[in-house]
Amino acid sequence: MPDFSFSRDSAISALRLLGGCTALGLATFAQATPAFDSDSPWMLGDWNGTRSELAEKGYDFKLDYTGEMGSNLHGGYDHDRTARYSDQFGLGTHLDLQKILGWDDAEFQLTLTKRSGNNISNDRINDPRVGGFTSAQEVWGRGQTTRLTQMWYQQKFFDQKLDIKVGRFGEGEDFNSFPCDFQNLAFCGSQVGNWVGGIWYNWPVSQWALRIKYHLTPELYAQVGAYEQNPSNLDRGNGFKLSGSGTQGAVLPVELVWTPKLNGLPGEYRAGYYYSSAKASDVYKDQNGQPAALSGEAYRSASSKHGVWFGAQQQVTSIASDHSRGLSVFANATMHDKKTNAIDNYVQAGVVYKGPFDARAKDDVGFALARVHVNPALRKNAEASNQAQAVYDYDDPSFLPPQDTEYSAELYYGVHLANWLTVRPNLQYIRHPGGVNDVDDALIAGIKIQSSF
Repeated sequence: MPDFSFSRDSAISALRLLGGCTALGLATFAQATPAFDSDSPWMLGDWNGTRSELAEKGYDFKLDYTGEMGSNLHGGYDHDRTARYSDQFGLGTHLDLQKILGWDDAEFQLTLTKRSGNNISNDRINDPRVGGFTSAQEVWGRGQTTRLTQMWYQQKFFDQKLDIKVGRFGEGEDFNSFPCDFQNLAFCGSQVGNWVGGIWYNWPVSQWALRIKYHLTPELYAQVGAYEQNPSNLDRGNGFKLSGSGTQGAVLPVELVWTPKLNGLPGEYRAGYYYSSAKASDVYKDQNGQPAALSGEAYRSASSKHGVWFGAQQQVTSIASDHSRGLSVFANATMHDKKTNAIDNYVQAGVVYKGPFDARAKDDVGFALARVHVNPALRKNAEASNQAQAVYDYDDPSFLPPQDTEYSAELYYGVHLANWLTVRPNLQYIRHPGGVNDVDDALIAGIKIQSSF
């Protein structure tokens, strides 16, 4: 991997400079355009046409915001009711290099993100001794800090059949990708990264990567990738790290994607496999095949880690000829290495209806269910750990709660207030949070705000 010298302080200075330039541009142009126009895709308008003019020339700028609130209405590990808020700012630019430099079918993307806030799941919903699997506020996580999230170059060849992307980005941008309109993490984004997060890094973490995609037909493509597996990229102070120090191996995903139109309605079907070349630890046994928690020996090592995923999204109805409205169904499943992974399988399914009322044609309503199943070997490891310490009372602070299966459900209604603002109130129900049967089922009220400046 390349080794660049790029300090965090200089990166933050660059972020401030870019933010200052953006603010100056907004101050200059926003005065001449109707701010907060509901038909505009941007809160601060089109800068008197300048923004659209820049886009026509190949320069596109974005400043997006996602905010999420969660409140524990009932149950959970701690019944003390409260509310927590977490959010993310994303500042980015996309350059069409064909328009700017005359490079055919070439693009460049740069994105910085900043996350902050707290998550209701951490100490109210889940038992802190073992933590949880899903999160009631998906935007929280991976360090509440500023990061370089995207920095990639993309080039297409052979009439755009071959597509190569190289730079810094996460697996979930291209592989096992899924929309993020729900607030619960079990229904948002690449699910592989949620259940093997130690090797597969979802947004906003980036790593050195290469992705190659080839269209076999207009509706069918195959893609392969190679991603740096470097746990130090997760560290809060390494949001702008560009060196390869700390790299342990590579994650190699391969995926087949079919995007048909059934009865004229769009769909997307994905099937993929990932392989990690880095060493992984067994979750239960030592090198002699005995429970490591009882023997006191180190957990045995495996030479690799692997898993598969499947995903499907399909719109099934429309309102007359308006395909922007109607019912869509979706389902996702992942399966993982039972020797080395805490979660051995996950399934999820749901529905989304866009444009439920003629007067609210851009609103949407969604409902989904998920099941996260814990590897039985991890449960055995917790039981062996408690046996080794002679601790059997759940209320004992040193007791390690065995984990089994967690179930999640979410219902939301998305209020499309403007083309630049959607607010989604939601209710979430978590059965056996963290897979711990002794934790009361939890009811959570949430609000998700998505806006583009």
